[in-house]
Amino acid sequence: MVEHVGIVITEIGDDYLKGTMAVDHRTVQPMGILHGGASVALAETLGSIAANLVVDDAKKYCVGLDINANHIRSANSGMVTGTAKPLHIGSSTQVWGIEIVDEKNRLVCISRLTMAVLDRK
Repeated sequence: MVEHVGIVITEIGDDYLKGTMAVDHRTVQPMGILHGGASVALAETLGSIAANLVVDDAKKYCVGLDINANHIRSANSGMVTGTAKPLHIGSSTQVWGIEIVDEKNRLVCISRLTMAVLDRK
């Protein structure tokens, strides 16, 4: 999915992860605007990567439990940028907030992702 829609991780900070995705033929719906599912794919990708970066990967791994998204504004060209920030980092679950903005820094989508933290066998 990441390769197919062209998601690129652009920045890793102490308490956030950023990535971009083009609004193009791969990510728009028939009306020519960013597909809600593409926004969710970006949000889940960023939150999932971020979640796995904060656990000891020799002992734990994280998988998605639930995601929701509110589509605030449409985008029909350019790039969108998502930023994932932790809302809760627990021993068995994590919750991440992901904001997606357009090139003018206008909010396009806000998402919340819940991750399960599992033991490696």
